[in-house]
Parts: sequence; structure tokens; C-alpha cells
Amino acid sequence: MKVTYYLEILSSWCHWAEPSWDALKSRYAGQVTFDWQIALMKPEDFPTSRAQADWFYNRSGGTVMRSAYKLSSGWFDANLNGDYRVPNFVAEAARGLGATDDTVRRALSAAAVREGRQIGSLNEAVAVAAAAGKLSPEQLAAEAQSSAVVERVNASTARFLAHQISQRPAFILENPIGDKAVFSGLVRVEPLAATIDAMLADTAAYAAHAAHFGKVP
Repeated sequence: MKVTYYLEILSSWCHWAEPSWDALKSRYAGQVTFDWQIALMKPEDFPTSRAQADWFYNRSGGTVMRSAYKLSSGWFDANLNGDYRVPNFVAEAARGLGATDDTVRRALSAAAVREGRQIGSLNEAVAVAAAAGKLSPEQLAAEAQSSAVVERVNASTARFLAHQISQRPAFILENPIGDKAVFSGLVRVEPLAATIDAMLADTAAYAAHAAHFGKVP
């Protein structure tokens, strides 16, 4: 079975989903394959001001998640006009250079929404990611600007959109017997875990049936 997590580095809801991601990986280690993919947001999807970002953060972190801390809108840069592809390219580049786990992308997210660092800048994003992943800043910067990385990120975004969804985080659950469950915008672990349990149980039932009765005649 496989779970694919679609995310955007600057998405606050992806930030709030990370504990659920960790819980799923721990609970289903050895039973489920986990992978994350970038799903870029459109420029118009981003806040248009720090004040607007703060309003969203008061809703997500305060009203909904009841977090003990408030996210920072310091990453906002009006000069970028909503184009925050750079940190996503840097995260994908780091993965291509061997940093395949969650460390680098989480460091980028935390630098932005916890520390208020302007990772929309290539230099800032590379500094954060290179330190977190113990990578060469020069090599990482070159890779992040390569056509190969841009193509991979555009392709993963297209796969996300092909599911006819728009909210990040998104979780795509697939098992070997052809079942698929799509969650878009949810951050809590309970519905995800319940669905994985059901899909694993169905997969086991199919395997038991095949063991007794063989393949389809």
C-alpha cells in the first residue's frame, strides 16, 4: 500500500499536518510506503499582505488547531507578487541530491512560518536547506534552478491537479487491489488512519481468498 502526501512548502495547513504524517509513518511502518510530492500553489492562492496572512494564521493555528504558538507572516514579500516557487524547487533539488526524507522541506517550512525568514529568495532558501541537509550551497542552488527540477515539480503538481482537488495538504491512499482514497485539506490523523486500516484489511482479505481459491479463473 502507498500513501502520497502532496504539499506546498509555504502552506500553513501543511505545517499543521506534519504531526499526522509522522503518526502515520510510525504506525504503519513496514506495511505502507510513504512519499511526499510538491503541489505548487498559484500566485493568487497566497495572501496579498502580511495582515491577511496573520488573519489566516489566527484562524488555522488559533481557532482550528488551538496551537500554543502563532505562525509568522514575516516570509511575505510583496515584490514577489505571489510567486513562491523557489523554496519548492529547493526542496525538490535537495531530494535529488540525496536528502530524501522530510528534514530539508520541514526546515524550509519552519524557517518561513515559524521564524519569518523570506525563503522566497533563492539565497535564503538555499542557506536554510543546505544547512539542514548538509549540502553544498553552490550545488544546491544550481540544481534548484535546473530544468530537470522545474520539470519534476511541474509534473508532481500536474498529478495533484489530475485528482480534481485544490487543497493542500492532500493525501492519496492506494492499495494493491485497486482501491484509492483521496483526502484534500484534512490535517487530522483519525480519518486517514481509519481509511488505511480498512484498505489494509481489504488487501489482506483478497490475499487470503487467493491463498484458498487461487487466481481468477
